[in-house]
Amino acid sequence: MPTERIIGVQATDEPSFVNLRPGRLDEFIGQEEIKEKLHIYITAAQGREEPLDHVLLHGPPGLGKTTLAQIIASEMGVNIRTSSGPAIEKAGDLASILTNLKPHDVFFIDEIHRLRRNVEEILYPAMEDYKIDIILGEGPNAQSLRIDLPPFTLIGATTRAGLISAPMRDRFEVAFRLEFYKIEELQKIIIRAGELLGIEVTEDGARELASRSRGTPRIAVRLLRRTRDVAQVRGAKRIDQGIAKRSLELLR
Repeated sequence: MPTERIIGVQATDEPSFVNLRPGRLDEFIGQEEIKEKLHIYITAAQGREEPLDHVLLHGPPGLGKTTLAQIIASEMGVNIRTSSGPAIEKAGDLASILTNLKPHDVFFIDEIHRLRRNVEEILYPAMEDYKIDIILGEGPNAQSLRIDLPPFTLIGATTRAGLISAPMRDRFEVAFRLEFYKIEELQKIIIRAGELLGIEVTEDGARELASRSRGTPRIAVRLLRRTRDVAQVRGAKRIDQGIAKRSLELLR
């Protein structure tokens, strides 16, 4: 599935996590209720040969909002185009993105609560009717041009849902709040990530790291990578509880 990142996207603080992201719903650990509902909505949309309804993902940082957006596109078998609220500075920037979407594509906007108001207002008819209105010219000679868009899915992500305007929030047919992860779920994430990184992580080692991850996969993977460094330097072939504890002490 092609993935395109556009409009001034900057590097995030999780480049190392990207390679470890699950690619399918059945690979995504945790958020069971959200996964079950998404499976139903995606299957139904595919059966009708329609785009998925617009989706809002909100919750604390590092819980998998971007990953879920990518998984949705993958499960739907469509492209995903990605930007962020602060990066879309002008209505023309947004219009350029929307008019280049293909039918059923996913357009993902991170930090959607930071969209400028004039940009946000362009999204209203785009989300509801798959149309945008462009103003050509200025003053008394200005003309309005309505452009048809291909049907698409907008996925918005935010850590501050309360800052999203009511008109914008009302246009999302599906909204999910991601919750912090249980230690057992983080254990599974750490063990899976260890396999992908080429190092064995024991159950007690994974639990030690999970217990310090504040319910957040991003933190869990970050701790795993630093613990892998300790294991490598100490000549350990696997990460057990002892190596995990030593690593966590060094990271204090």
